[in-house]
Amino acid sequence: MTTKLDVILNEAMAMSPDQRAMIARCLIYSLEESTSENVDAQWIQLAQKRFEELENGSVQPVLWEDIKNIMRK
Repeated sequence: MTTKLDVILNEAMAMSPDQRAMIARCLIYSLEESTSENVDAQWIQLAQKRFEELENGSVQPVLWEDIKNIMRK
């Protein structure tokens, strides 16, 4: 590890569990925030593709109950 990272980790480990949890949440949020727009755009593209496939008949819908039954086997 780098010296700066060591210092930050040592300082964080000296904090209370609540403070460390807050730091962890903030760090995780900062990672999610940077990719959020890209992920949202990809989900929209996938949803549009699936809708088009259903509309043009290239795929057939499957009931959720049927999927659960297949997974249980």
